[in-house]
Amino acid sequence: MRIFASVDDLAGAVGESLGPGDWFPVDQARVDQFAEATDDHQWIHTDPHRAVDGPYGGTVAHGFLTVSLIPALMRRLYRVDGVRTRINYGLDRVRFPAPVHTGSAVRAEAAIASVEPVVGGVQTVMSVTVTADTGDRPVCVAETVSRLLVAAQR
Repeated sequence: MRIFASVDDLAGAVGESLGPGDWFPVDQARVDQFAEATDDHQWIHTDPHRAVDGPYGGTVAHGFLTVSLIPALMRRLYRVDGVRTRINYGLDRVRFPAPVHTGSAVRAEAAIASVEPVVGGVQTVMSVTVTADTGDRPVCVAETVSRLLVAAQR
């Protein structure tokens, strides 16, 4: 866990790498809960018996579940003191090069691509790579865009 004393310290670290972080389990219950929340019940995600004969030899997590874990994975990589609010501002260029097999664990590492001033704080772009403990290819690569606010917004 890297701790930055301020957004200025974070800005001074542009180009640096963070992580990898701790492993985060992706079990069938989490996949099923995501399917329920998103109404995406495709059998490759939710039917372990049928998925054995499918393209991945078992169930796999939804790609959008994988990307939705990025904020939790990133909290394991770094913290910026003095930040009042952290806002997910968006994603750029998201790809899923390999599946996340249910029962595996994932972790992230990131490179600080940019930190730019905005009203009330900074906007960050992080180049994030998520890997699984069951493969040698990344399971997700994305550029995350976040706003770190240090002052109350009016």
